Amino acid sequence: MPRVKRAKIHLKKRRAIRKATKGYRWGRKKTIRLGKTAILKAGQHALHDRRKKKGVFRRLWQIRINAAVREHGLTYSKFIKALKDNKIEIDRKILADLAVNNPEIFSAIVKKVKNDKNDKSEAKKETKPAAKKASAKPKSETAKK
Repeated sequence: MPRVKRAKIHLKKRRAIRKATKGYRWGRKKTIRLGKTAILKAGQHALHDRRKKKGVFRRLWQIRINAAVREHGLTYSKFIKALKDNKIEIDRKILADLAVNNPEIFSAIVKKVKNDKNDKSEAKKETKPAAKKASAKPKSETAKK
């Protein structure tokens, strides 16, 4: 059997590792053994942080919305609940962008939510006492019999 030489492929792999570890610290950029493990670890961190980035941005959007809503006399949680109650389906990314770049549109959304919230709370106040009185009368009539 003829002898197989692998010098070309071996050098090509080493070059690829060195190119991938360019900018790393200490021996991880110079030695192949440390470079291989450094590349694997870097890939794991990259995957983890790509997933983590989504939560980081969501927290940023929440902070921006909260800051913008507080200028109108609401809190973040009350604003989001009012949006859901009014069936306004705008995601946090868009709301945060509106709060930063288009404050007049954002304030219009907040005013609409506030007005609907006030209307609903007044309607609840009017209906609650009437409902209690109506339910109290039949109980007292049955107790007398």
